Amino acid sequence: MSDAQLIRCQNCSALNRVPAEKLLRGSKAVCGRCKKPLTGIQPVTVTDATFSALEAAPLPVLVDVWAPWCGPCRQLAPVVEQLASELAGRVLVAKLNCDENPVTAGRFGIQGIPALLILQNGREVDRIIGVQPKTEILRHLMPVLT
Repeated sequence: MSDAQLIRCQNCSALNRVPAEKLLRGSKAVCGRCKKPLTGIQPVTVTDATFSALEAAPLPVLVDVWAPWCGPCRQLAPVVEQLASELAGRVLVAKLNCDENPVTAGRFGIQGIPALLILQNGREVDRIIGVQPKTEILRHLMPVLT
């Protein structure tokens, strides 16, 4: 995976390039200049070819299964982005476009979107179907956060 996120430090305004591989390993992103933790981390985009990296992630994983034509998926996207930033270092948040990655979507039996999969140690432990409020998503994540 060679995708990287550009994240501006809230403390010193430095622009930091954070490799997706680092986030997949569960490493906490810190500013290269001031060494403060970075906020504003976005979900990592995964594909059929790169999904196996999520299964080896040391952190619990929240996978947003979506499609670009899906209105409810677009409605849920800002909540997923907030969770990625707020739970950075505790939960890895990823996005999987089910139209472009039918093998993984089929493997998990995705029949309706948006679907949020919660993985721990490479196994699905919970699933949320449809648009849900942030508090409900956090309620589902609590067992893997403790």
